[in-house]
Amino acid sequence: MSGQADVQAFLDTYGQLQEAIAGLSGEALRWKEAPGKWSVTEVLAHLADHSIVTSFRIRAILAGDAARLPAFAQDAWVAGQKANEAGAADILAAYGALLHYNAQLLGRLTEAELAKTGVNAKGETVSIADLIRGFVRHVHHHLGQIDRIKQAQRAAGLHAPKA
Repeated sequence: MSGQADVQAFLDTYGQLQEAIAGLSGEALRWKEAPGKWSVTEVLAHLADHSIVTSFRIRAILAGDAARLPAFAQDAWVAGQKANEAGAADILAAYGALLHYNAQLLGRLTEAELAKTGVNAKGETVSIADLIRGFVRHVHHHLGQIDRIKQAQRAAGLHAPKA
């Protein structure tokens, strides 16, 4: 994938998430299959958090920061911010704004800048291009999670649109 294709795939995640939650009621967005499982709203909050962290990682690499790129405790972040009490539309709007802002930055970078690297929390060397491809894969993983939540809702007899 070229840098431009990566940026387009990055931007496409917003529409994919919009499509995944289209038609879900507030109840369906907040529904949890079991304690300790995430709702669709919590998945969206996690993806917004991941976008914030990815934003920081990109900027740290561009700045030549020698520190390890930060990890984050996803479950604690989701629980600590009471994500299930937030509006899914508001979370998705924040995600979209961060996505757009980062895509503008990525569009200004040269191939050499996209190839700049940092060291992640696991000790692996990753480039900005790697971060973007990883971000897209991460969103696709969670799109699958949203689909599984919707399937569980149907199995539990809750009204949810067919996937």
